[in-house]
Amino acid sequence: VYKRQILLELGRDGVDLRAIGTVNALTTGRPGEAANIRCPVWAGVGSEDPIMPPRQRDAFAAEMQAAGVDWRIVVYGGALHAFHHPPVHETQTLLPGVGHHPLHARRAWDDIVGLLAECVPVTEE
Repeated sequence: VYKRQILLELGRDGVDLRAIGTVNALTTGRPGEAANIRCPVWAGVGSEDPIMPPRQRDAFAAEMQAAGVDWRIVVYGGALHAFHHPPVHETQTLLPGVGHHPLHARRAWDDIVGLLAECVPVTEE
């Protein structure tokens, strides 16, 4: 299991989580597992991601919908896989279909922060 998928798998196993946020990890589980997810799920993916193409997004959405999960997918237009990871150095050669998109990386971060604010509110005592 890739690290980005861990929260989804924990949710599918019924672990009591407040929120699940994932970027580029729209994996589907075994039939019926999503029914164990008891928290909101946010997922972000690039529209040009060859690893998570539209059919994978559709399968993920169908799984979440069938299970009655509070879910949402944000598709970032023009973004590739791993759009949220800046290159280690300017001359780094990336795999085909992988590329940083600074604007969408910032937007995805803001979306995840919004999810956390909604699901794990900070209260001042």
